[in-house]
Amino acid sequence: MGRSLEHYKIPNGNTLISFSGGRTSGYMLHQILEANQGLPDKAKVVFANTGREMPETLDFVQECADRWNVQITWLEYTRINNRVNYKVVNHNNAARNGEPLEELFLSRSYLPNVVSRFCTAEAKVRTIKRYLVTELKWKKWFSCIGIRADEARRIKTESKDRWTFWYPLYEDNIT
Repeated sequence: MGRSLEHYKIPNGNTLISFSGGRTSGYMLHQILEANQGLPDKAKVVFANTGREMPETLDFVQECADRWNVQITWLEYTRINNRVNYKVVNHNNAARNGEPLEELFLSRSYLPNVVSRFCTAEAKVRTIKRYLVTELKWKKWFSCIGIRADEARRIKTESKDRWTFWYPLYEDNIT
């Protein structure tokens, strides 16, 4: 008998499924697709490309989209008129030489460090948030993140922002 898919049922409301392009994230997305027989319109899968992903990661993201017939929105950090923004890209035109991170570093005039770790927050979290708020007009959402049970120290239970965290792999005790 297979595992129960109850932990992968999409919550009621807008749901962001953050897709990192890794195996764990791929497993999580597969389980969500199985549990929900695809995705409802209120659920969006988003991959934030930094331009420093391995080529195999980019290929894996595209392969998951193709094999499972699921739309994965590819985003990149950018600046327009010297203001932070995002752009929607795809496998063919995604940055592969660190361009989004370079743009971020140039805007800050310093590199990330142990005191100021802004890479993930800016290049991924805030880029995705800008897209959801600007493009999709979402005011609140569930944020599905592929943190496993053996990574419990990374779990955040409260958000001061627009989203509520959802950790299906953790809830399913996946390691």
